Amino acid sequence: MADDYQAASAFLAALDPHWRRHIEAIGRCLHQPHPARDPYESLVRAIAYQQLHAKAGDAIVGRLVGLFPGQSFPRPEQILATDFERMRGCGFSASKIATIQRIAQATLAGVVPDYATALAMDDEALIERLVSLRGVGRWTVEMLLIYSLERMDILPADDFGVREGYRRLKGLEVQPTRRQMVEIGLAWRPYRTVAAWYLWRVPKPLPSP
Repeated sequence: MADDYQAASAFLAALDPHWRRHIEAIGRCLHQPHPARDPYESLVRAIAYQQLHAKAGDAIVGRLVGLFPGQSFPRPEQILATDFERMRGCGFSASKIATIQRIAQATLAGVVPDYATALAMDDEALIERLVSLRGVGRWTVEMLLIYSLERMDILPADDFGVREGYRRLKGLEVQPTRRQMVEIGLAWRPYRTVAAWYLWRVPKPLPSP
């Protein structure tokens, strides 16, 4: 996988001077997927992190896991058996609790596939299947594809950090729209996941003196 990241970095750096300078400044891609996580766990984690900074998401997930000592992550039946107030105590909103419960139910029903089944599925087929669950959007499934299934060509075009990173990279006045981001990202195939990794790391411009 390291060789793939190196090839992706070289490909992106050759696109234009903006990409080249940024990649030289950041260095090699250190993307760290978690392939041991099954889709159920990846979806629950993605819901926990929605619209939050990483540290806040880490804290919420840590409190959830802490409810089940000796386990790396609670199973779907345990989520469904956990009362609302205990989930709220972890820091989840009511809407996130409802979504997580739906994910747990869908996992037990076989709608959320196991790891081997998900690994064999096409990106868009998996997205279409999982966004049928209320509260699970395209971004959530894209995080599963990037971090659990290690797909190399996923561009989360709805992601604020991706669009804002591109705006900063190019010195634009406004962020591209989702549709514009999708079109722009076609030039980054087949390494759109690595492009997103670099866009998440475009620094804020220094304030004027």
